[in-house]
Amino acid sequence: MADGDAAFDATSDTTRWQGLAPVHAPDAEWLLLGSFPGVASLRAQQYYGHPRNQFWRLVGEVFGVDLVGQGYPERLAALRAHRIALWDVIAETEREGSLDSAIRNPFASDLGRLIQQLPALCTIGFNGGTALRLGLKQLGPLAARYRVLGLPSSSPAYTMPYDDKLRAWRELAGP
Repeated sequence: MADGDAAFDATSDTTRWQGLAPVHAPDAEWLLLGSFPGVASLRAQQYYGHPRNQFWRLVGEVFGVDLVGQGYPERLAALRAHRIALWDVIAETEREGSLDSAIRNPFASDLGRLIQQLPALCTIGFNGGTALRLGLKQLGPLAARYRVLGLPSSSPAYTMPYDDKLRAWRELAGP
């Protein structure tokens, strides 16, 4: 299946989705990992493509760059320029809708392979509880080499007040 293609399985009444490719530069110091893109993001072929997702606003405020006011290609370029890599812990899954609780039969992303390409990596931030749980399981002992942060989900489905999310996300910038 090509990136972003979805296949419908008539026996399960569920759509099988392929995730997005990682975004990174070889000098990345931060790796931000989500669980799996929502339907709006997959259809747009853009990370955090739902207009109410707070990811771009949070990362922009943490790193001092206006990501919300930029187009998608400029956002990705800004991430690379700020040494931030982006991917998801799930490469492919079955899911109806966009909620993590609906994920079925996921195939893990090859996080170890990506990390090997990032020799300057210091911090791994997991965007939400599902990403943290699955990502730590995938990384195993490799996670101990990095500063690992479990961040509140930027999803609009996670209703924590924005200021509380931002306070937690500011940990990315360092202690």
